[in-house]
Amino acid sequence: MDDGRSLVADPLRHALGWLFAVLLGSLLTGCGGSEADDLLGDYQQRLAEALDVSAPEPQAPDNIGAFPDQDLRLFKIPELRESLLNVYALRECQITSLVAERNNQLGRVAVPSQRWLYELELWRRLDACWRSDVADDLADSDRQRLQRITEAKTEHLPWASWNALFGSSEWVGNFSRASRPLPVTSQIDFDAHVAALEYLREAVLRQFDPDWQPDGSTLADHFQVLSREPLTARVLRSLMLATQRLEESNRMLASALEDIPTCQRLSDFDSSAVRRDVDDYLARLDIQAERWLTAINAVFDAHPVSRSAPEQYRDTWLAIGADNGDASAPWPRFRQAHGTHQTLLERWSTQCALTQQRQEDEQRG
Repeated sequence: MDDGRSLVADPLRHALGWLFAVLLGSLLTGCGGSEADDLLGDYQQRLAEALDVSAPEPQAPDNIGAFPDQDLRLFKIPELRESLLNVYALRECQITSLVAERNNQLGRVAVPSQRWLYELELWRRLDACWRSDVADDLADSDRQRLQRITEAKTEHLPWASWNALFGSSEWVGNFSRASRPLPVTSQIDFDAHVAALEYLREAVLRQFDPDWQPDGSTLADHFQVLSREPLTARVLRSLMLATQRLEESNRMLASALEDIPTCQRLSDFDSSAVRRDVDDYLARLDIQAERWLTAINAVFDAHPVSRSAPEQYRDTWLAIGADNGDASAPWPRFRQAHGTHQTLLERWSTQCALTQQRQEDEQRG
């Protein structure tokens, strides 16, 4: 006898089952293939058919390396430990309100970029004070204190600008290992992301320039752009996926070309939509990778200081050539695999053209 509970339980079970299916599908999508991998897999299969050989078993590419932990990324900036009386003695330098702001509760939990803006403003006021007549009117002990604090903050300001970037969640998230390759069809706004990097680079280069005025809102907007996509990770994942599929295809091609290759389907393969789409995708990926990695490296180069762990990560994963890091980094390795693939395809085409010419000569003879 139905007591009415099944009227509630069945829809509930149905809803829970649907939710589980959606979540499972999302997990599989995140951990499984991608639009780019589907395209490259189709290409690999079509190439194998044209060569009349077995297609290689696609292997999953390795993940990118983990970005260094915070204690290996950031500089420890000493606090300004001066008594209120000593700070008050420098009140003509207009730093008392800044120091109070930094030491309050909000100042202690400020995001790294806001801490850098604080350090920048504090240094500018100290430096301007030291260069002004105010310093001459101070007592000897206070003038020596002003000099010592100014010199310390001058040394620490590049540390603060480094921490502003490498301590931000937006920058760290850009190297997220939980990422997917770039899309094949839909476009990411590279212009906005590159503009964000260019602003950060300019901010570092001009932090000691009194004519440059930082804007906290603009800085926050550019960090917000970087948070939209883990673009560095997606570029690297795309390069590694494409390299994996190209190297698999290259081994298949090289093996097939050791003997007289089949040429019957070469023309169909050359004119196929999948080859055209892959050629376009790989060319676009090469351009995007060069543009993005060049901009990333420019940000690194702008900093007059650095830490060894991020620099090692840069050499391993962000290198753009043999003269700039590891030649086996994702982009140089991709270019090597892509160039080898084009050479093998040209060799196949040449061998088939020679074979056809030889057959025509024999028929005429």
